[in-house]
Amino acid sequence: MNTLSPEQKNVILDEILASRRSHRAFREEEPPEADIHNIIHAGLLAPYAAAAVGSSHDYFRRFFVMKKESLTMKAAVPFILAEVDATAVNIRHAMEQDTHLREQAAGFVERLEMFRKKGMVPGFGTAPWFVVIAERRGFPPVEQQSLAHCLENMWLKATALGLGFQIVSVTGQMGENPGFCKILGISPGEWGLMGCAVGYPLKELPKASRPTVEEVTRWLD
Repeated sequence: MNTLSPEQKNVILDEILASRRSHRAFREEEPPEADIHNIIHAGLLAPYAAAAVGSSHDYFRRFFVMKKESLTMKAAVPFILAEVDATAVNIRHAMEQDTHLREQAAGFVERLEMFRKKGMVPGFGTAPWFVVIAERRGFPPVEQQSLAHCLENMWLKATALGLGFQIVSVTGQMGENPGFCKILGISPGEWGLMGCAVGYPLKELPKASRPTVEEVTRWLD
């Protein structure tokens, strides 16, 4: 039986929310599988777009866990790097025709080029564990919104467990990739994807700085 009062629960939740950060450097030490299990369970508890998914013969959400330097991870890396390469090329072509985009996207393309040169994407294969979350596509297409809810739950659970967490956004572009989807055992085009890296953080980060509620809120009559 839970003996915590609502006030105590509120204090704990506020502390977890304030402590949640993006960790991009991880220790080699591997968190236990039980922690990854608990993080996935938190993702299962997240809301989803029931009206969009409709009735289905199987569940609408899936999780795929890869360990650093595993055969699966090594097989997936080339597909991730190829996607980064294709994205950089496509954006550069678009920037040639669009001055505004050229100003907006220059920094992002530079980061992609850096990933290409290093032959790695931060978070993918740099943490002990990598988790891909798949959300069944429906209509209207809101699978990425559902994935965002799922990832937030997982992120907060990882924070509560003292683990570092990093969203790897390139995973969201892999749902149509036949090679990557084959590794997961799913059909291309049927699922929206997103991924996250999990491990012990290399160093503790300060709590995020945010404006006050008063600075960003307008109460409407």
